[in-house]
Amino acid sequence: MVDAFCATWKLIDSQNFDDYMKALGVGFATRQVGNVTKPTIVISKDGDKVVVKTLSTFRNTEIASKLGEEFDETTADDRHVKSTLTMEGDKLVQVQKWDGKETKFVREIKDGKMVMTLTFEGVQAVRTYEKA
Repeated sequence: MVDAFCATWKLIDSQNFDDYMKALGVGFATRQVGNVTKPTIVISKDGDKVVVKTLSTFRNTEIASKLGEEFDETTADDRHVKSTLTMEGDKLVQVQKWDGKETKFVREIKDGKMVMTLTFEGVQAVRTYEKA
């Protein structure tokens, strides 16, 4: 159920995010900013759409889509991707595809925190958020 994720979440821990961004091809300067930025994620529902806002001092992004429907997204590092949000059991999953590549974000609630696991070509980062 998406409802479990509907809240304002602030980043409290980040593991291996620099290596994940490197694997994606994110440049040095953007990675430095990405490593120190502590975004707030606001997840909500608007009718039958899931809305995910990422707010930070670096850049704000917003996506909104029905579950299972592919949509165009421009990422915080300026990749133009096709994204899909789905629920897999109790996990909110986002897949981004571009240029024959694919990255996956798996968000799950553990002990009242939102744990987001990002995977690209065998490189994995884990970012943990708590309710703001």
